[in-house]
Amino acid sequence: MGRFFSALVKTLLILVLVLAAGWYALGEGGPFEEKGQQLFGAFQEQNSDLEQSVQDSSDEDTVLTVEEAGIDPTSAVEPSPAPEDLTTKIVFTGDVELSEYVQSNYSSAGVDGVVAPEIKDLMTNATFTMINNEFCFSERGQKAPDKQYTFRVNPSYVSLLNDLGVDIAGLANNHVLDFGRDALTDTFTTLTNAGIDYTGAGNSLDDASKLIVKTDAKGRTYGFLAASHVIPVGSWNVLNAQPGEFCFYDETDLLNAIKAADSQVDYLFVMVHWGVEHTTELTSYQPNDGHKFIDAGADAVIGMHSHCLQPVEMYNGKPIFYSLGNFIFNQNIKSGGGGAVEFAIDENDNVSYRIIPITASGACTRVDAAGFSYVESISHGVAVDGSGYITVK
Repeated sequence: MGRFFSALVKTLLILVLVLAAGWYALGEGGPFEEKGQQLFGAFQEQNSDLEQSVQDSSDEDTVLTVEEAGIDPTSAVEPSPAPEDLTTKIVFTGDVELSEYVQSNYSSAGVDGVVAPEIKDLMTNATFTMINNEFCFSERGQKAPDKQYTFRVNPSYVSLLNDLGVDIAGLANNHVLDFGRDALTDTFTTLTNAGIDYTGAGNSLDDASKLIVKTDAKGRTYGFLAASHVIPVGSWNVLNAQPGEFCFYDETDLLNAIKAADSQVDYLFVMVHWGVEHTTELTSYQPNDGHKFIDAGADAVIGMHSHCLQPVEMYNGKPIFYSLGNFIFNQNIKSGGGGAVEFAIDENDNVSYRIIPITASGACTRVDAAGFSYVESISHGVAVDGSGYITVK
């Protein structure tokens, strides 16, 4: 400690001597007084410049109050809106039948118990979604005699269709009159009250063949028709008894409806119930009628009834999906048993087609990844990529 103080004292003495020498040499009356005055003036000039720089910086950084800046403190700054996506997506599904297994899943887990997330997104994110409603919504009526399978669902379950984003129900099939005309009337009422349009059945031919028209954000119009070539007895045909179904055993009425609709909408979709169950083989009338419907003005034909996927065909640049099979049905749907199709029309009116094969277990529908190549294998002249997009080979 003593050495430290000794060194400190010596240092201070040296500093004092240096300052004294400098003052003597450069101070007033010293031999270098003139040089000292020059150095002192330069120091003052530099110090003045430094002070001005600090002042300028302070002036630039002055923070104005909200009122001084002329800003309304109650106004909110809104972000610039993202460009509007004008692509329209329209989804059609295969047969929907809300079996007791499906109802149980919905009651316990909601819509997520009925479809996997990717299927839910497909349907709810679509601009418009149409299903084949393969049952009646009712608690009335008598079961059709001599019919192996009959489907009737409590009207309260229409909320499942709402949760799935269903906009339109096709009612032209071989099950919607399973419990008679009172039950069919209840179906009309249930769908209407749920905000879901329907076509393919009605209280007259005009009603059953009515064109459902939807308009997208760009103002483009889309028409939807449904008709059946498969009913168990002739009295289901709306021409024979009302209410009833729009049928095309004779294609005249359906062809007339297509021709009339073609002039009313930009895009026309025709859903048909036809063919033979549980086979990928087409009847002779399916391609024959399918081609007639396209020639009459349909932009696409979407088939049902076979309970399995059937071929896809491109005819004169327009697609015919001969059958989408099942979509929501009993506990299990095997690979190749069904699917959905998505039409996408972009803002420049370019159209793409995508098929989404499905499978189901435990009454929950999900995407069938193996189904894309399967659809291509049973079709002719079309390629199906790993996402389901369809192109002409």
